[in-house]
Amino acid sequence: MGDPTPFPSSAAIKRAERLTREQFVFEGETLEAALAPGSARRRALDAALTEVEAKLKVPSLEWRQEYSLLLGLERVLSEEEPKLVDGTVLSAHQVDALSGTLTALLAGVQAPESVVAGTVEGEIADGEDQELPDLVAEEALGVDAEINADSGADAGDDIEAYQESDHEDDDEDSEDDDYASSEEDSDDEDDDSDHDTDDDDDEHGDEDDSDDEEADDEPLDEDEEPAEDEEPQDWQEEAPDLDEDIAPEGAADDPGADRRFWFEHATGAGKTVAAVGFVEASRTGGVLILTHRRNLVDQFIGELKDRGYADRLCKPLLIGEDSSNGPVTVETYQWFVRNAGKISGAYTIVICDEAHTALGEKTSAAIRKWHQPIWVGMTATGALIARHVTDLFPTQTSRFDLAQAARRGVIAPLRCIRIPPGPGVRTIAKVPLRRGEVDVEFDQEMLAELLDQHPFNYAIADLYKTRFNGVPGVVYAAGVRHAYNVAQSFRDAGMKAMAVSGETPKRELANILADYEAGKIDVLVNAQLLAEGWNSPRATICMHLAPTASKRIYQQRVGRVTRRHPGKEAGIVIDFVHPATKHDDPVVTLHSLLDRDVYRGGAIVVGPVRRGRGRRVRVERRVLPVTPDPDRRNEVFERELWRIAVEHLDYTEQHMWAALAGDRVAPNGWRRAKAMLHFDRQGELRRRFLVTALQRNRNAQLRLRALQEIAAGRDADAFDRGIDILAGWTRDERREGVKIMLQALAERRIGRRDQANNWIWRLAEYTRDVHEEYAVQRWPETKRLLGLLVNSSGQAHARNARRLVHASRNEDRRLSAALLAAALAHTPEAAEAINSARTRMARKPASLARELLRNFPKGRRGKNRRRGRKSGDGAGAATVTAVASTKAVADVEAPDDALDNDDFVDGVIAAAEALGLDSGDADRDDNFDAEDDADLDAA
Repeated sequence: MGDPTPFPSSAAIKRAERLTREQFVFEGETLEAALAPGSARRRALDAALTEVEAKLKVPSLEWRQEYSLLLGLERVLSEEEPKLVDGTVLSAHQVDALSGTLTALLAGVQAPESVVAGTVEGEIADGEDQELPDLVAEEALGVDAEINADSGADAGDDIEAYQESDHEDDDEDSEDDDYASSEEDSDDEDDDSDHDTDDDDDEHGDEDDSDDEEADDEPLDEDEEPAEDEEPQDWQEEAPDLDEDIAPEGAADDPGADRRFWFEHATGAGKTVAAVGFVEASRTGGVLILTHRRNLVDQFIGELKDRGYADRLCKPLLIGEDSSNGPVTVETYQWFVRNAGKISGAYTIVICDEAHTALGEKTSAAIRKWHQPIWVGMTATGALIARHVTDLFPTQTSRFDLAQAARRGVIAPLRCIRIPPGPGVRTIAKVPLRRGEVDVEFDQEMLAELLDQHPFNYAIADLYKTRFNGVPGVVYAAGVRHAYNVAQSFRDAGMKAMAVSGETPKRELANILADYEAGKIDVLVNAQLLAEGWNSPRATICMHLAPTASKRIYQQRVGRVTRRHPGKEAGIVIDFVHPATKHDDPVVTLHSLLDRDVYRGGAIVVGPVRRGRGRRVRVERRVLPVTPDPDRRNEVFERELWRIAVEHLDYTEQHMWAALAGDRVAPNGWRRAKAMLHFDRQGELRRRFLVTALQRNRNAQLRLRALQEIAAGRDADAFDRGIDILAGWTRDERREGVKIMLQALAERRIGRRDQANNWIWRLAEYTRDVHEEYAVQRWPETKRLLGLLVNSSGQAHARNARRLVHASRNEDRRLSAALLAAALAHTPEAAEAINSARTRMARKPASLARELLRNFPKGRRGKNRRRGRKSGDGAGAATVTAVASTKAVADVEAPDDALDNDDFVDGVIAAAEALGLDSGDADRDDNFDAEDDADLDAA
């Protein structure tokens, strides 16, 4: 090769473009910018010119492996709107996958330590030992040498010749039938249909009736060669003592790691189209597409034909076969493992569909050994499994997860409904978890035994018919037998339902799926058959009848309802869990998969909200926090306090909600807050709500309202707590609160008598000034007695207390209660004397409460009443005198027992009212004047 510094001539560049079928200088680029020395494109051009000088008619295998995809990606991405042959424009996330891979390739090619570049430029000495890791590289180079030596013949066969030979060899290898026209159906099943992983249950004699192991059957021993009519399995039991965090032996010595990339795109976001974009980019290098199921092979072939790449489809190329026209082959991982070391080096790109299924020991080992091609893994669940995809594909080039796809409108929005399982299914927590090759899952046998109950199956069928009748859906059951039993229950309920499994014959399965697409079937019941490899835009309901502990499996299930379809507003996911299930529960839910903080039944979990456009479910008003993070749960309480479904919270959080509600409730939300506690039969939450409102609510009217409800509730504990809280209120609020509590004690019996006695006198102490004011106005001697009591100490203080008690006995009940309420003792002897008198007086707590309640002022009267009194002072004075005289006579003539008789006092007041006297002004007004006192003394 010549000096790379001078720029090649235009003629030389055109010869290189004819050889490689790629463009080196794009429109709008300068020669200096496009072919700068040391750039990847310049290296590719120099290598191509070297092969032009060697008179090669097709690019060498080394050139194709190193530069074919790189230049092709630059060509595709140079367009303003990258598109495929049929005109399909790639979406933004698909372009991201291509551009991310191009960036990684550019970084690898332009690195100075690039071994491959050195090989292409002839920098390896002839005598230097070149260690090739396996037979594939040796044979591939041998094939290339033979092609280069034969200058008289075309180095690569035409693609049509491969397809013709494919049809000629149908009798020799039954696997080639998969590359015939996708419309042709053979009456006799070929050998590969027997090797399909969908039929693994039959191959291994699985009497479990579970098709959950379609892709995870027991593998063959590594030392055991697979039979000719049997494809080796990719999964095997994990060693019990193997730590999954420990890298396997040889991981450090992985020369092809820098050529393995992967991207994550959500199910329904168009991974297949992105894969076809790589096919479009590679014009000379072969493309091998690997997938884990035979039906996916058929799907890929159909997709390639629909996109205009039918002429590039080719049968599998083995050692000694080559093509430089970009052959495309689609095969299974089982075929790849079986033919490891025999595959032609013509495949410069290997695309691994559902890359998480390639993490098995055999498949990953075969991938690591074949490090010449560029590997591109694509999956929707790369980050959701225990053994991460990056173990095998170190470089991630693009990520477009479920949430991003839904937000951008690439896939349908997702709604979720949680339905609590029945009493017989609540033992799901007792089903053990089994660690598989890549993740953890419930024991399928025990799960099927638990769920496969006729009452439960019929209840599910009735639920579906009641809420989703006529809506197409997919139901995931626990095993094959359970799936068929559920489907029968659906049919008995009058719905069009069918069950499918790995035991279903291929032709029958195809007919059932076709009928589903045509609308002849509305519900498909399966265990795990339809979790991967089946796409139906019509599917709307995803019912997880059998829960799963694997996020990977859960996302694959949900992916069946994410494709957009006319008339489909959103995919609806049904989880059979309690509405308040948190993310730390073993059962995976849509909210735990997407790490959402709040559950709201029927609401959009991810994706744009389109109101009034074909919504099929009712959206609940209430929400529930489902995140296990305490800080995030607190944020939900702060943000959604008045929309939380309190009845579904645990006991501790219910009390927390009641406390927050009591603290923050506003006047217009009082009734709503009480209504949210309708389920509280014991009254504990209501008490917490009211007590917290008393303590911390800033609205004085709401505090009094809470006190009223506590007083009306006859809850002794809450009543006692309310009296304690009253002590810290302001003077005016405390007076109003005491009146409320005394009124409650006067109207109804609350607590024991000794409790009521204690409460009454505590309330009286809170309003001592009111009772003292009334007693002083009523009896002038009160001021002298109270003054002696307050200003004395020691024995004198006790004597003055006894003197006050003795004086109170000679007065009426109301004045006596006021005197004792106004008394303040400083010594134990004085306190004992006063408390004894109070106890004797409180033999009837209701009567005592009424007497104390009468001492409070009635508030300001209206203007008309004040004017009336001014105009009739004589009549008013006569009325007061008459009433006072009547009451005084009653006090004098009544026996001592009458002081405790409420009926007697009430009778006197009633008699005064019957005479037309205004008893309210005389008996209940504490603003007595001197004339009233004189009349009372005279009486």
